[in-house]
Amino acid sequence: MGILEYADKVWRGSVQAYEVPLAELRASGAQEVAEGVAMWPAFGNVYAIRGEAGLALFDTGNAMDAPAMHRAVRSWSAEPVRYAIFSHGHFDHVGGMECFDEEEGSRPVVVAHEGVANRFARYARTAGYNSVINQRQFGFAQMHWPATHRVPDLTYQERLTLSLGDVTFELRHARGETDDATWAFVPEHGILLTGDLFVWVTPSAGNPQRVQRYPDEWAVALRTMATLDAELLLPGHGLPISGSIRVRRALVDTADYLDSLVEQTLDLMNAGARLDEILHTVKPPLELSQRPYLQPYYDEPEFIVRNIWRLHGGWHDGNPANLKPAPDAVFARAIAELSAGAGTVAGRAVVAAAEGDLRLACQLAELAVQAEPDDHKIHEIRARVYALRVQEEPGAMARGVYAWAAAESRSKVTGSDLLDVYHEVTDGRMWWIPAGTADRN
Repeated sequence: MGILEYADKVWRGSVQAYEVPLAELRASGAQEVAEGVAMWPAFGNVYAIRGEAGLALFDTGNAMDAPAMHRAVRSWSAEPVRYAIFSHGHFDHVGGMECFDEEEGSRPVVVAHEGVANRFARYARTAGYNSVINQRQFGFAQMHWPATHRVPDLTYQERLTLSLGDVTFELRHARGETDDATWAFVPEHGILLTGDLFVWVTPSAGNPQRVQRYPDEWAVALRTMATLDAELLLPGHGLPISGSIRVRRALVDTADYLDSLVEQTLDLMNAGARLDEILHTVKPPLELSQRPYLQPYYDEPEFIVRNIWRLHGGWHDGNPANLKPAPDAVFARAIAELSAGAGTVAGRAVVAAAEGDLRLACQLAELAVQAEPDDHKIHEIRARVYALRVQEEPGAMARGVYAWAAAESRSKVTGSDLLDVYHEVTDGRMWWIPAGTADRN
């Protein structure tokens, strides 16, 4: 079965997005999804478009997959790569240039929004932090965040048009998951290349370990794309969407989803509500939350609401006690003293877990460990509570954080390697993309 056949099944809901056998599809190399347009499905999809003057790539995947991607593209076409367009600066979209740069002849011109270079500079300053959070979120073993990246040769601010003779790329800037996003329309083919502005899951507008997202402007960009009546949508992750009716519906639904979360949050903020109340009140529209392309397999609405608050209201949650609180460990010891010891707090966490309140169970277990950080029995309770939380969570972001917490405590008790325990806790279910990459991502 080819890419477009699987894409139709995913759209109809007969196959879940994460069940698509990505490894099987990639074994066939770069597949044509339209005349002169090939897709290499990966952790971050790579697209090659042929024109009279050669090839253009839209995204280049990650460095680990770069040799395989290069072979797949070259098996499809030996024509020179004139342009490589980065949809944004995330490492799973910009890591595949080395093999193409080393080919004989002129190097490809890498094109991106001007913010990509700024992102790479920030990544160099925060390489340690990014290494830590990617280990925590994905379980990458020995993750070392790259300090250098392939810097764009040509940048733009709002719009740019590129040509391969008979094929035109109309590039547009948008702020969404990132502040440096590029989406492209190829009018000759009616093809829309969205990058991560559309990725077959709840929009990644709330990642708790990353910088600010922009759901308001994201929705505007999606609505702009919808006016183009594209016949084929090629996303940054996941499979294509064929047919102008489907493409428009997916874009408008995603925009409506984001707009609803934004407006609900702002209404409550304007009424003086605290973040705590808003987090437990705002929900996405029920009909939209049932769409196969808006499932919370990675990000989730609660995190998006937090980012909306941060964007429009700052970091203070409205609780005056949280403005300048005592250190966590000091507060935890005070609670433990009031509760006849940290063991009692941990025991109450067990009760909360048994009653199905895992939110409370995690809070209590965390307090207990902060009060008695060297108590192995309390660490075992913490590990069990967070392991239960992992099994209940649909989103990979939350699972990553909770699995890391469980692994921290269990490795402290058993002496096992933290990453080994992490993968045991998650059962390898740490990413929403099609099957075949879960072992790596």
